[in-house]
Amino acid sequence: MEKKTVHFVSLGCPKNRVDSEVMLGTARDEGFEHVSDASEAEIIVVNTCGFIDAAKKESIDTILEMMEHKSSGACEKLVVTGCLSQRYSEELARDLPEVDHFLGSSDMPKIRHVLQNSADRMLVGNPADWVVSSSDPRTLSTRGASAYVKIAEGCNRQCSFCVIPNLRGKQRSRTIEDIVREVEALVAKGVLEVNLVSQDTIAYGRDLDSRSTLTQLIQRVADVPGLKWLRVFYLYPETMQDGLIELIADHPVVVPYVDMPLQHAADNMLRRMRRGHGGKRLYDLVERMRNRINGLTFRTAFIVGHPGETEQEFKELCDFVSWAEFDRVGVFRYSDEDEAHANTLEGKVDKKTSYNRARSLMALQRKISTRKNRSFKGKVLEVLVEGPSEESELVMMGRHRGQAPDIDGCVYLSGGETQPGSIVQVRISQSTDYDLLGDVDEDVAPILGQGRIASPPQLVNRASDGRRVLRTV
Repeated sequence: MEKKTVHFVSLGCPKNRVDSEVMLGTARDEGFEHVSDASEAEIIVVNTCGFIDAAKKESIDTILEMMEHKSSGACEKLVVTGCLSQRYSEELARDLPEVDHFLGSSDMPKIRHVLQNSADRMLVGNPADWVVSSSDPRTLSTRGASAYVKIAEGCNRQCSFCVIPNLRGKQRSRTIEDIVREVEALVAKGVLEVNLVSQDTIAYGRDLDSRSTLTQLIQRVADVPGLKWLRVFYLYPETMQDGLIELIADHPVVVPYVDMPLQHAADNMLRRMRRGHGGKRLYDLVERMRNRINGLTFRTAFIVGHPGETEQEFKELCDFVSWAEFDRVGVFRYSDEDEAHANTLEGKVDKKTSYNRARSLMALQRKISTRKNRSFKGKVLEVLVEGPSEESELVMMGRHRGQAPDIDGCVYLSGGETQPGSIVQVRISQSTDYDLLGDVDEDVAPILGQGRIASPPQLVNRASDGRRVLRTV
């Protein structure tokens, strides 16, 4: 009997990717075969992002694109899931009659009923109903023996510009034991790198009766035998525990990489953003981590054009970026969101000004990034091999410890034989603004891991909040 086919498109952040992988694992449990070509799929699932205007537009455009396969391809059923359908379920159901089923941001297990042809059209439930667990079926879609692990869901903060609490509910942390079980299972399958994600990672465990801390979790996960790299995403810029900084600085498995969206640096802007701190804390925090964590890679993100942002406050932000010399910076232009507090504020910044500020800040950061990348020339780095470059199958690519999957640059490899899912020693020979080129140095150290991970399904993943555009060296 021929298997039925399914195609997934995952939009937005790595947290969405985990949700898509759970739905993909469920589909395989139900006997479905994943296909990378949407025109060959009998069921198409679009996991949407509804965070900001650009993400919403991309989600709608993708749904419309997939709708064409209902008339020109093999598609019998189109399913829309995730934050956009959580946020606008009634409007989407009314305006998109071609969509057969709608699931929200916490309805991933319901995909089983859709696949079994036993589901209603509208399946959008309470956004706080579900958190992924180690017992959920999951099929990895990441390359190079790397995996995301979602440690919590939802958020309790009230930042002025953000609607995540409405879309994902309040903070709900998984237990340390459940997370460790998942990591152990991943490592047993050949995973070498684990990336911990959530909406507000620094707040992990505060909602649990055990009052577990992020430091305790990282220590337990980092000690899982066979794990080589552990990376932590989405830290909030509040007081960092000394123990957490010590782990990042000293544990051989925890990579010296901090992902901390700071959003702004001017006191008045941070107050309007409801961030709960001023600019001095950010200066002190950056300096503290730079001084303690040797070889730190610091990734952050900022919002420009938030209501009330003045030229002087934007200059303060630029001065902060010049002083801090961050390794990675994402810049977002503010957009009004109906349920967000910032939508009610006066002093709206016009789109042209917002656009020019974003370009100016990115130009400033590009110079910093270029200079930092040049400093790698001649150094030998450990590189996790992901596989053939998306530009050419003849060129292999990977990432060093300071490069996160999907959102940062990469290392293009030349010379020597490499296997996807292995860690090799690479001597860097060239650099660009964001990427590196290096020679595999087989004489320096043996290859770690032997590419035991099977080729992942080509799940279409379009990351709205940090899409990496590959650049030719």
